[in-house]
Amino acid sequence: MEKKIYASFDAQTIRVYQAYNHTIADEAIKLGHFGPHFKMERMTWIKPSFLWMMYRAGWASKEGQERILAIDLSIEGFREILQGVVLSTYNKEIYQTDENWREKGKQALVRCQWDPDKDIYSQPMERKAIQLGLRGEMVEKYVHQWTTKITDITAEVREAKKLLGTGDIGKIDLPTETEFPLTAAEKKILGITK
Repeated sequence: MEKKIYASFDAQTIRVYQAYNHTIADEAIKLGHFGPHFKMERMTWIKPSFLWMMYRAGWASKEGQERILAIDLSIEGFREILQGVVLSTYNKEIYQTDENWREKGKQALVRCQWDPDKDIYSQPMERKAIQLGLRGEMVEKYVHQWTTKITDITAEVREAKKLLGTGDIGKIDLPTETEFPLTAAEKKILGITK
C-alpha cells in the first residue's frame, strides 16, 4: 500500500483537519487560534486527509468530535513537524533496533501513524493516509506560530453527510487534495521506500 501525503496546499500553507467539542471549537474560531480549553500538554493529532478525518469523526457525529476545523498551517511549520517524526511502528531501516526505536519514541515530539486512507463511503483505499501527533514544543509552535487560519467547516460536513445518506454524492463538494512533494530526507524519516 503506497504511502503518500495527499492534502490541500499552496506555496504558503497546507490544510489539516481536527475534530473537537463545541467549547474548544468556539474558542478557536473566536480567537483565531486555540484557546484556554485546548489542552497544550496533551498530544494533538492533525490529519491532512479530509475523508480520513470524516471517517474518524463520523462526519461530525461522534461525541466530542461534533465540530470539524480546517487548520491552515505554514508550509515551513509543516516541514518542521515532518523533520521531528518518529514512526508509531518499528522500522529496522530507520531505527536499527527495537530498543533504539522505543527510546526515540519516548523523546519524540511528533508521532507518525500511517492508516489506510478512506473513500467517501469510509471504505479503505489502496493507499495510506498520514496522521501526525504533536506534543510539547511542537504543540506550542502549532498553536502560536504555524497556524495561519482556522475555519469551521462543520455545516458543510453535515450537509455532505446528509447528501451521502440520500445517495446524492455528486452534489458533495470535496476538497481537492493532491500529492504533497516530499524531499528524499522527509521520505526516509516517514518510512517511504518508493
